[in-house]
Amino acid sequence: MPNQNPAIKPFMRLSPVIPVLVVDDTDKAIPLARALITGGIKVLEITLRTPNALSVISEIARHVPDAVLAAGTVTTPEQWDAAARAGARFAVSPGLTPRMLDAAGQATIPLLPGVATASELMTAMDAGFECFKFFPAQQAGGVGMLKALGGPFAQALFCPTGGITPDTAADYLALPNVACVGGSWLAPATAMASGDWPAITALAQAASRLRKP
Repeated sequence: MPNQNPAIKPFMRLSPVIPVLVVDDTDKAIPLARALITGGIKVLEITLRTPNALSVISEIARHVPDAVLAAGTVTTPEQWDAAARAGARFAVSPGLTPRMLDAAGQATIPLLPGVATASELMTAMDAGFECFKFFPAQQAGGVGMLKALGGPFAQALFCPTGGITPDTAADYLALPNVACVGGSWLAPATAMASGDWPAITALAQAASRLRKP
């Protein structure tokens, strides 16, 4: 099976912001997903940073079919496979290891790998990847670095993630090689803890208005 990474491109264009979500309470999975979908955000990244993350993905996949689910912080082929079985449509990794590269041809869902340098980007492109997570975006050079990469690697499409805020997201989205940004501000811990779903919907609505020019 060939590398499926180019298939991620339509997902990256569904919403200007992909929320990066850390969710451990499965009871909050469905109302959270519905709040974000109501606000116009269609792609949700559930990070595998909590013990119940795969269960959260399964719950949302079963009950909120309109959500396009990504599994984030995927660092091994085993996690990649588990994410696919849980119902994720694609996986997101902070980097790209030789083991992950080897698994790309057999994986049942595509991977959005993280890159931060030109050499990492070239390695991934040699393997057939076209879409990337630029991570950690702010720390790795931000808008200026993406502008620089756009010259020699014009065909690469990015979702910068890491340190991006509502105030800086538009600067990234204005770049021709950026399809969307990843952000953690759409589901604040306080709103999650209290179940303030209308507040999260309002944040999603504001994020969905950050369209590319």
